[in-house]
Amino acid sequence: MGHHRPTTRSKNKRSRTDDNAETSSEIFRKILSNGEVTEDDVNQLYMVWKPVCQGCRVNTKDNPNCFCGLIPPPNGSRKSGLWQKTSEIVNSLGPDPSHDLRASSNTPAGLTNLGATCYANSILQCLYMNKSFREGVFSVEPEVLGGEPVLNNLLRLFAQLHSSKMAFVDSAPFIQTLELDNGVQQDSHEFLTLLFSLLERCLSQSKVPKARTIVQDLFRGGVSHVTRCSKCGNESEASSKIEDFYELELNVKGLKSLDESLDDYLSIEELQGDNQYYCDACATRVDATRSIKLRSLPSVLNFQLKRCVFLPNTTTKKKITSVFSFPGELNMARRLSECSELDYIYDLAAVLIHKGSAVNSGHYTAHIKDENSGEWWEFDDEHVSNLGRQPFGSTVSTPAAKAGQNELVDCPSPTKQVDLVVEGNHVDGNLLQSSDSNGVNHVQTFSSSDAYMLMYVSSIKRLMVQNTAAQSGEDKMEINGSVISQEIDSPLPSHLLKDVDMLNSAFLDSCEQYKLKKEVELSCIMKRRHEVRSILSEAPVLSLEKPYFWISTEWLRQWQTV
Repeated sequence: MGHHRPTTRSKNKRSRTDDNAETSSEIFRKILSNGEVTEDDVNQLYMVWKPVCQGCRVNTKDNPNCFCGLIPPPNGSRKSGLWQKTSEIVNSLGPDPSHDLRASSNTPAGLTNLGATCYANSILQCLYMNKSFREGVFSVEPEVLGGEPVLNNLLRLFAQLHSSKMAFVDSAPFIQTLELDNGVQQDSHEFLTLLFSLLERCLSQSKVPKARTIVQDLFRGGVSHVTRCSKCGNESEASSKIEDFYELELNVKGLKSLDESLDDYLSIEELQGDNQYYCDACATRVDATRSIKLRSLPSVLNFQLKRCVFLPNTTTKKKITSVFSFPGELNMARRLSECSELDYIYDLAAVLIHKGSAVNSGHYTAHIKDENSGEWWEFDDEHVSNLGRQPFGSTVSTPAAKAGQNELVDCPSPTKQVDLVVEGNHVDGNLLQSSDSNGVNHVQTFSSSDAYMLMYVSSIKRLMVQNTAAQSGEDKMEINGSVISQEIDSPLPSHLLKDVDMLNSAFLDSCEQYKLKKEVELSCIMKRRHEVRSILSEAPVLSLEKPYFWISTEWLRQWQTV
């Protein structure tokens, strides 16, 4: 067997605890042998002789006059019960409803996401933020709403977006009325088409002209599919038929801008060979041309960007994520089939964004311009952010500072390029300067790889809602010889205002109740803390010659938290 050398480390060092243990053992042996306990034995065993603690902060357990373990220091980390952090005490009360207060009446409200309803929320915000549409549906008679649950819940939703004190509104009643599956992401374009169809039917029950045809008046335009014989020049009978449209679906694949997409949409297709057209006038198959003609334009012009393409090989859909540019101001005069001396000027009013590379998933947000203030807002379900005077924010950086991050597009005319960088949006901004005989026109353009729908509003409509802040009641204005009625943003109808007032009252009451509960709770805790500190500060025995009591430390620990 190997010989193990005994260690000598600390053999001559004996801890104070060991000394105390030996002393206590000797006292216990003496008590057992003598059968009696002296006062000196008690003083020695319970360390009664130790002085009053002056704040050791470590809870000296062998000192009966040390209360440091009962009241932790202010900067201590491990606290619980009565001495836990104030923030933890407040959190135990539940969420503070006042955190959901709307910042101001000028700040738009968001909409709750019920799981996968961001596509619906974005469309609803685009419609609500259109002042003409909002006021049109608000004018529906109360008796009509009773029999039209879709319209009724839409108006209640709009009323809350208009006047709610909350920063976001519950969209559940409206979504449930449509019987939408909130667990399935749907296409925003399909949702808008469905909604317009439903609203047209519901609003047709109204006797108020402003409400009855508000969808058609604002969003409906006319197109014709024209087929022309290249031999005799006659057009097909169907060419004279004007079809309604509520948005123009534009190709994006292989195209860089809205201008190119419109050229593609209105381009002339040659019908030759196997695709020849049978002309009734010529009584034979002939070469022909086919094209789409814009016959009339709506006040609100929606462009649906076809970013989803079908792949025949895999029978799946793929999203086109190429950068696409569009102007802040659009002149549609030359796009009309009938020449017009008037300019058909449209201002960019909203950009619907689809984030993500997959077609059937991802996330929808909406960037919308406030007609009154001219400020842009990002609507991301419950969260609404101010973007300033630009649709993608106004964070400007030089190309050198963002080398390699963005790619600036060459413009056909002299340009001043401004790189507008917004994290996650992949957006560039270019300030086009196109010269004409009258001087220089400044047209701002924007680019995005995620833009899914563009909404433009006629400048005539925009003029109707400007410069009305100081006016009251109804006014008249003349544009191009036509007298148009305009109204300021009037308050909600009484039947809608009543419901919103009730919701606001209940919400503000919950805020006040939480505030009072918080104040009472904190007041009680502070009072209790002061009481515990006061009692424990007088608890130490200053002189053994005076009467005193023994109390369990564990009992004191439980007492202070009662």
